[in-house]
Formats: sequence, C-alpha cells, structure tokens
Amino acid sequence: MEVINILITGANGQLGHEMRNVLADDQRFNAIFTDVAGDDIDMLDITDEAAVEQMVADNAITMIVNCVAYTAVDAAEDDEPQAARLNAEAVGVLARVAKRHGARMVHVSTDYVFDGNSCIPYTEEMPTCPQSAYGRTKLDGENLLIDTLGYDAVILRTAWLYSPYGKNFVKTMLTLGRSKPALKVVFDQVGSPTCARDLARAIVTVITADEWHPGIYHFSNEGVISWYDFTIAIHRLAGITTCDVQPCHSDEFPAKAHRPAYSVLDKTRFKSTFGVSVPYWLDSLQETLKQLSSFNSKL
Repeated sequence: MEVINILITGANGQLGHEMRNVLADDQRFNAIFTDVAGDDIDMLDITDEAAVEQMVADNAITMIVNCVAYTAVDAAEDDEPQAARLNAEAVGVLARVAKRHGARMVHVSTDYVFDGNSCIPYTEEMPTCPQSAYGRTKLDGENLLIDTLGYDAVILRTAWLYSPYGKNFVKTMLTLGRSKPALKVVFDQVGSPTCARDLARAIVTVITADEWHPGIYHFSNEGVISWYDFTIAIHRLAGITTCDVQPCHSDEFPAKAHRPAYSVLDKTRFKSTFGVSVPYWLDSLQETLKQLSSFNSKL
C-alpha cells in the first residue's frame, strides 16, 4: 500500500480539526497538520512561500489540502487586503509550490462566490457574482489556483459549515438558547448546513478515489432549510425549551457584508463522480450535538 504524504493547512480550524479526526487512524496517510499556532501541530504561515516550499520538500508532500480561510465576513468588508492575503494570495503560494513539486491540491471554497439570488440549486457551471469582500477574495483564490494548476486541482465549495470546534452558528444558537428567554432568527435566508466531519470525509473520498478527478465540485449536507428552521432543530435536539425563537427578516439585522438569500448547492456532480451518497442535514446535526454533549461532560 502506497502511503500518501499529505499536508493539511488550517488544522486548528473547524474543518482542519475534523481532518485530524478523520485521518487519525488511517494508515493510508502520513499526515502533516499545520497552522500558524498550536502546541500539537507544526507551525506554518502559508503566505510565506519559502516556508511552504521547505515544508513540502522536507516531507516529500504529494497532496495538499487547504483548510485555511478568512471567514469573518463582516470584518472582511473593513479589511479586504487581509482577507485577500489568506483567501487568495496564500492559495497562489500553495498552488505554485504544489506545481514545482508535482503535488496535487484540494482547496475549499464557498457558496459566497455566487450572488445568492437564485431560486434553484447552484451548479458548478452557473456564473459567479460575489456580493461581499469575503466572496470576492474566495473567488480570487479559486482563480489563482486554476491559473497556476489549470484544472488539475479540486475545488470543493461548501456552505453553512459547523462542527464541535471553534465559532459557528450551531454553538452560538446553543449558547443563546440556554441564556436568553427569546431570540429572533432570519427566515428569509435558506441553504444547506454542512457538518465539517462530513466535508472532511468527502475530501478523503476525493483523494483516495481510484482515479484523480480534478475540477470544481459542490458539497453540503442534503436538504434545504432557513436559519430559523435550523435554530428550531438545534434547540429541539438539544432539549432547549426555555427560549422562544421567532422568525424575522434579514433587514432587522443589518450587517456590513451582504448575506446570500439562497445558498443551496447542487451536489449532483460530486455524488455521481465519486459514487457516494451525502448525509441528510438533520442526521449530521444530531451526531454533532452528541459530540458536543460528550465534550461538555468531560469538562
């Protein structure tokens, strides 16, 4: 069995943590987990091309999975250069190093590359039209990757990512539900939640397939809901009964960055190419809440 020397960037983020979990006991990989800080992983600034070059060369890396992203969408409106540094320029660094070493690359992108005005699920061929600094910089990252490696890389677009790690909507709604008597949550933004562990497993599917299938793919969990419906489900599964959750319009919560009204991604290409099914959002949410409950019980 040939072992794959794989570099995982952003290993302290939501997806990076789940990549660590998914690959922990997988003998097919010699995994190098990196981030800008962390006691149990290697430090690597992916905007530093010389450092990335040395990391890839020293470890004979043949696969790079980029989980780094500047995801603070409102902050990006005030500091687009910094968002561009991580979401675009760093992707170019990784792509150039990958090309020099003949390594393959998987990069994670976002539904924010679209305008959010569709009424049917977004396919990979539909025109991009980002409406925020975050979306623009993520699309720039996609284009830099394609410009450098052609279409011999994999871009996985996802949406509404959550996990037991870091900051995300699920954990925020749990905290608010337990601490507030009432909440308003928007009902006019709809999409498909994505469990980070399911996305990590999808990435493993991509890189262990019998053939390399480069290109752009969409991945999220199955199903379509609003943020309001998602909150209701989170509270119900978590047994939160003391918070009155009411639906509201997006304009009741003005934000610097434009939020897509419609974030549903069509996963047909991914499912047909790799011959897999995708978990339903409610099942994955239930598993994540069990994980969180287990974590809390150990504190």
